[in-house]
Amino acid sequence: MTDTTHASQILRRLPIILIGVVAVLGAFFFRDSLTFDALAQNRETLLAFRDSHYLLAALGFVALYAIIVAFSLPGATIMTLTGGFLFSLFPGALFNVVAATLGAVAIFLAARWGFGAQMARRLEGSDGLVRKIKDGIDENQWSMLFLIRLVPAVPFFLANLIPSVVGVSLFRFAVSTFLGIIPGAVVYTSVGAGLGEVFAAGETPDLGVIFEPHILLPILGLCLLAALPVLLKTLRGKKGL
Repeated sequence: MTDTTHASQILRRLPIILIGVVAVLGAFFFRDSLTFDALAQNRETLLAFRDSHYLLAALGFVALYAIIVAFSLPGATIMTLTGGFLFSLFPGALFNVVAATLGAVAIFLAARWGFGAQMARRLEGSDGLVRKIKDGIDENQWSMLFLIRLVPAVPFFLANLIPSVVGVSLFRFAVSTFLGIIPGAVVYTSVGAGLGEVFAAGETPDLGVIFEPHILLPILGLCLLAALPVLLKTLRGKKGL
């Protein structure tokens, strides 16, 4: 019985173990493949393939992007730019959001299936950022799920992992991920949509555009709206309301 249980635990953890192994190997072998220079060198080939096989190009792009996110491979930012470059702001932004959401859901399901209750117990005894995110999700799931997507300080992988082991439903996770990453995706997709001029000038894109006041302030406003229910609940608790 013990051997069977042990084998079952290993089998359940295979998906998340595979993700971890591929992530490490990908960081080593593919760190120079999905880069801005690679996109610049292959842009004509990519555009020609898109023009000849638009549907196949779109499906292939979404699948590749989802795989990159699911296995935490380097190049997610470049893929977002590529989505804008190949498919313009729309439907490029939609393709980017769908692909990133699919990849995030894959990590979510792998972690839930592999660790579940055991990881939840470990998070209970943790501290720092991870514990704060977990406590916030426990208090108000929708608000915290949106907040960890909107705030750039929360690593994307961490935002996929923690909800999987604290009782968040797949529906809530998928919806909050899809909607929560839209602002950032739209910004970077718009940068990608203008890469034709950047390539012609022999320059590199300005990814710091997301920190421009006219872009950053609305995103911070969305963060505040997402955090508002949590803040109100905290204040009510302190006042005994």
